[in-house]
Amino acid sequence: MRYFVEFAYKGTNYHGWQVQPNAITVQEEITKAFRLLLSVDVELVAAGRTDAGVHAQKMYAHFDFHQKIGENKLVAKLNAFLPKDIAIHRILQVNDEAHARFDATRRKYAYYLHTKKNPFLNETSWYQHRTLDFDKMNQAAKILFEYQDFECFSKAHTDVYTYFCQIYQADWTQIGDNQWMFTIEANRFLRNMVRAIVGTLINVGLNKIEPEKLHQIIQSKDRGKAGFSVPACGLHLVDVSYPYL
Repeated sequence: MRYFVEFAYKGTNYHGWQVQPNAITVQEEITKAFRLLLSVDVELVAAGRTDAGVHAQKMYAHFDFHQKIGENKLVAKLNAFLPKDIAIHRILQVNDEAHARFDATRRKYAYYLHTKKNPFLNETSWYQHRTLDFDKMNQAAKILFEYQDFECFSKAHTDVYTYFCQIYQADWTQIGDNQWMFTIEANRFLRNMVRAIVGTLINVGLNKIEPEKLHQIIQSKDRGKAGFSVPACGLHLVDVSYPYL
């Protein structure tokens, strides 16, 4: 039987999602909790990977188990054993062919930044003390819709079959007196893509480049032409869409 698990985590204390030697990861912590409660090793296949320090407000993974599970009871027990910065939201049985990674049709990220120093936001938002022109940044963000090849925003030497992504949303909105959020939704994302896009838009907001420069950057397919990669602390995976959920 195949099950989906929906969960969230604050990534500050973790070296990303995927299990790796000599580092604490989210996958490792959840797998340990499952092993303790189900007395077997379960393989969690997630919707995607997040890098060290990146957060997930909603993430999915699937696993197989040989018998019917009391979903609500298992959720409660998992949450009792897991660290306070990881939370299981729900577990549901799905078709045996369902796949948390390959069946996802859309993924949505948000990048948070605050423009006034705030010690309570440092782990989940990036403090940017310089004055930004968010109107120009939104002008530049609209240019993203004109393209599908985003090699210029991809981390170098990644093993991907295509650099093509279909972007459905990309905009900055103010969410508080001194807080802003960049929301971007696409069918898929490249490694480091969101953080590189945000860094490039920050350069626009700082008047280092004009919005129209984004055309040249994207067409160059050169990561060196794009902006810097913003810190991981502000990046959140906020949603993953499936045709059957």
